[in-house]
Amino acid sequence: MSKPVISCDDVSIIYKSGDLKGIGFKDYVLRRLTGRYKVNEFWADKHINFEIYKGDMLGIVGTNGAGKSTLLKAVSGILRPAEGTLKVKGSIAALLELSSGFDGDLTVRENTYLRGAMLGYTRAFMDEKYDEIIDFAGLGKFQDYTFNQLSSGMKSRLAFSIACLVRPEILILDEVLSVGDGSFKKKSSKKMREILDEGITGVLVSHSITQVRELCNKILWIDHGNQITFSDDVTYICNAYEEFLATGKLPKNEEDIKKLDDAFRVRKANSMREEMKAETERFLKILQEGETEPAVEAALAILRQNRPEALKAGYRNL
Repeated sequence: MSKPVISCDDVSIIYKSGDLKGIGFKDYVLRRLTGRYKVNEFWADKHINFEIYKGDMLGIVGTNGAGKSTLLKAVSGILRPAEGTLKVKGSIAALLELSSGFDGDLTVRENTYLRGAMLGYTRAFMDEKYDEIIDFAGLGKFQDYTFNQLSSGMKSRLAFSIACLVRPEILILDEVLSVGDGSFKKKSSKKMREILDEGITGVLVSHSITQVRELCNKILWIDHGNQITFSDDVTYICNAYEEFLATGKLPKNEEDIKKLDDAFRVRKANSMREEMKAETERFLKILQEGETEPAVEAALAILRQNRPEALKAGYRNL
């Protein structure tokens, strides 16, 4: 059996802070010597456990303050766990912030080569990939603009293009796929699917449950640093998580997660029935007004949404 690419075994991450800035270095030394210096501790993540393998895409979900980004920083090697063991096997390209790894005063062209060098790629390799990166990012007309002159969407496209097209072994994304226009979101999601099919391992933090459903085959749900669950049943956990967002009911065990999933399915079915009822009423109103062509279009729309098989059968009988 193959070994995991990322293994997280009972990992906890702590932030420590003191009041050095407020008291100055001299007072800091005196307080340390007399035992009066206080250090504040905050556990951002507590007892996190998961394993993912080559070709897996892990989606990490949770509300703001859950500890998602902190966990990504630990996986990326920026932070070191206070407890537990975190093992990562392979080269990493991490997109944790739009501006990370870029110099605001350098041009798009210069930053592309700079970022490539930071990821460990040669000048010759970047020469080969440069046009492809710029074309995918849609920045052909902006190659001589400085990074600071770009919009947040442009910055995101450049960062994503470099990370994907130079092909690291592990790709870590923190909300990057949620930035940019609709066209680029579709293109980036398609590119992610392609590179995952080629065996690259990915970790995605996203508030878009639709993205997690479409791209991920494993899911980790954390809340205020605590692991709620880790599973390879992405649909089931996404259903439960969406119901939690709607109701605020945080599950305490597997039975609670199952109840949330059941409630989500019932709510979804009721919503679909209400939509169908509204469409039917709209269709009947058009019929009553005697507008034949709009009525036919409305009827076809209802069939396409709710009974596509009946629509196909009807065309075969024509």
